[in-house]
Amino acid sequence: MLITFVLFLPEKQRGKYAALSIAAMVIVVGLPLWWKTTETYRASLPYSQISELDTLQLQLTMEVDVIFTKGTLTAEQQNKVPMSQTQENYYKMNDKTGLRYRYEMKYRTATVMEDSALRMESVQEADVSLSQLNESPSGSLVIYVIPETSGLLPDGINVYMGIYRTAILRTSLHKEAKMEELLSVIGPKILRIIQTVTFTNNDIKASMSDRVPTGKFTKESLADSMRAFKSSYEITFSLLNPDPKSHDLHWDIEEAVDKYIQPFLDKLSGVANFSVDSQILYYAILGVTPRYDKTISSYTLSAESLPHVINPVEARLGSNAASSNPVLNFLLYVPDYPHCPLYIKDQNGATVQSNAFHSPRWGGIMVYNVNEKYLDNNRFPVQVNIDTVRVMEVFLAQLRIIHIHHQYILLSTTGTAKVISEVHVRPNFGSGCLWLATTTLTSLAQLLDEIGNIVIYDKIASQVYNAVISVQAAIAELEAGNLGFAFQSSKEAILASEKAFFDPSLLHLLYFPDDQKFAIYIPLFLPMSVPILLSLLKIAKEFRERRNMAKKKD
Repeated sequence: MLITFVLFLPEKQRGKYAALSIAAMVIVVGLPLWWKTTETYRASLPYSQISELDTLQLQLTMEVDVIFTKGTLTAEQQNKVPMSQTQENYYKMNDKTGLRYRYEMKYRTATVMEDSALRMESVQEADVSLSQLNESPSGSLVIYVIPETSGLLPDGINVYMGIYRTAILRTSLHKEAKMEELLSVIGPKILRIIQTVTFTNNDIKASMSDRVPTGKFTKESLADSMRAFKSSYEITFSLLNPDPKSHDLHWDIEEAVDKYIQPFLDKLSGVANFSVDSQILYYAILGVTPRYDKTISSYTLSAESLPHVINPVEARLGSNAASSNPVLNFLLYVPDYPHCPLYIKDQNGATVQSNAFHSPRWGGIMVYNVNEKYLDNNRFPVQVNIDTVRVMEVFLAQLRIIHIHHQYILLSTTGTAKVISEVHVRPNFGSGCLWLATTTLTSLAQLLDEIGNIVIYDKIASQVYNAVISVQAAIAELEAGNLGFAFQSSKEAILASEKAFFDPSLLHLLYFPDDQKFAIYIPLFLPMSVPILLSLLKIAKEFRERRNMAKKKD
């Protein structure tokens, strides 16, 4: 109808109405249709909740049971022992990050069974017995106060810290003093024990060094912030046979792993996931030529040459290229016939008893010499059955001490009980993961807010929501003192946030700048827009001229 109406108009008006009709069609239909068909799908994200996480104020609640044993208090003092006390300390890291320590002290007298355990011959036996009597929640601390006359601790040692977060404090308490005075005497000693089993402020500040500074998040800073927390690790056991013509090696690695390695990994299942595989590499030689030592009639590898051993061997492994997860390599090297036996020497020139060495975050290498009776055999290749018990003892010891993450995570579930100056410190996983999770979420929110052409699918939004919920749950568990649940929630938070941050659907559009958009759309819209704009300008000019003429006539 509109086209028919335009055709019956005079020629001058026909061009005018045609330009207006085309412009109306472009504005009313064309532009909305183009905008709708080219818009980027962006699911809603909890920006307000993420911005609140940018200011992270954590509270770490720790339960401390102070137990007075027989002979430390008089009957009158025992009746005045307070039920509980609370002490708080605050550490400010920066304007937006702080940590409040809340120590909930609970006082009581020892039971008959606890007093009996403290009368054992050695403090190590008492430590084990006391751990069986008390089932304290994760992260709590139990301190037993024993009289100065007790012979449980060696002379000169007044504080003992066991491996089950149980401390023994030997102190002298005045029998006629009031209970408030006694608590003021042992208070600083208890606080020192607490500080021993927790992170210092410097440790916390160091763990915060990976937190991305708040401010404008640019594409250039994206690469610097990609420090993902890995919860999955791969362990590879490799048997290196450089001389297959001389040695026919056999090892029952599957049974050895099930018997020695897997029970240890099961204890770490709450921290990370582990997968184990094995391989045999033939003609794999070391990158260093061993030197013959006449004094021991054997070939040796000096401590200075050990760093040069890893690189050539690592090129043959192939495990790092096949997986995106961190890999721990444990290599069993059987020397070739001409360089057998082969021993490793330490920096002092002494032979290493285990004949092995390890590299932090990489793994370990053990040299396995063939039994001498095989060397006199003229029939080659010699059948060699690897003693997996001896090998796994070394690899398991190396696995316990290798760092798998730079934020104080050690592969160690047991330790040696020591005096307070050398106490074994157990890391607090929860707060470190929370910092990393909140950093990733805030960085992701800034990235998505500044780059509008990134597609945000529903799965990304779901991961972000799950991460925020997990962070909030972890903060609540920390405040309640449930460190085990706090770590699990913070672990879920960092996994969800990192999974969303590194999703391929986000990264593949980061390098599509605006100048490329103009290069695509200008050739399409400019030829069509110029005639329409010129016609509209001409119509507007004629309209103003007619209006001015009408005013002059009036």
